[in-house]
Amino acid sequence: MSLENIKGSLETSFQNTIAIVQFGHPASNSFPRELLDKLTTKINELSRNERVSVIILKSQGVKAFCSGASFDELLQVENEEQGTKFFSGFAHLLNAMRNCNKLIIGRVQGKAVGGGVGIIAACDYVFAAPESDVKLSELAIGIGPFVIEPAVSRKIGKTAMAEMTLTAHEWKSADWAFQKGLYSVLSNSENLDNDVQNFAQKLSLYNPEALQEMKKIIWEGTEQWESLLIERASITGKLVLSDFSRNALRQFKK
Repeated sequence: MSLENIKGSLETSFQNTIAIVQFGHPASNSFPRELLDKLTTKINELSRNERVSVIILKSQGVKAFCSGASFDELLQVENEEQGTKFFSGFAHLLNAMRNCNKLIIGRVQGKAVGGGVGIIAACDYVFAAPESDVKLSELAIGIGPFVIEPAVSRKIGKTAMAEMTLTAHEWKSADWAFQKGLYSVLSNSENLDNDVQNFAQKLSLYNPEALQEMKKIIWEGTEQWESLLIERASITGKLVLSDFSRNALRQFKK
């Protein structure tokens, strides 16, 4: 595998005032820290771009939307500082999505695990294919979905979030995620891209200032996330050093 593949990829294209951001990684679209940082930087950049009114966030391939954090990098964490720094990458990304003054439409074509579920929850509107099952597997590897929990709970409620977390080995169907509010629309795989594009096109024709004000209202009451998500990253960064987590991660890698 080439160095470029190991780092993953991030591509941005434009259709009039619509920005399409696509991330990818050969390991089921997982996120090493460098790719997380690139996506965070891109979201912040597009937020400042006055020519952009709507963002579509998608991933490569057809099988997995995102499998969360890179297990390879998690196994390389040697102390709490490194652990906190790694998981703060997800904290910074979720805050960037929350603070972005452009509406973010998620296009989910396949399964999502852990941090991938958090990214979906941080989108403002989400189209998903029927194959887009979800799972919060963190307890199975000795940690918890602490960083993404505020975003997930905000979308589906504490009860459903707890159900996902405590059944760490169990996939929840796309229909379950739709019924709980994680997904806004379920689309047939064949129609997914057209449905996303048509919706983005309609949004892009609205008053940009009205869209920005609506974004603020959607995310009212989340201002404390700036510090909260970093605090949660510290908790996770400590737990990932445990013998339980080390052994579990090695088993998952086999």
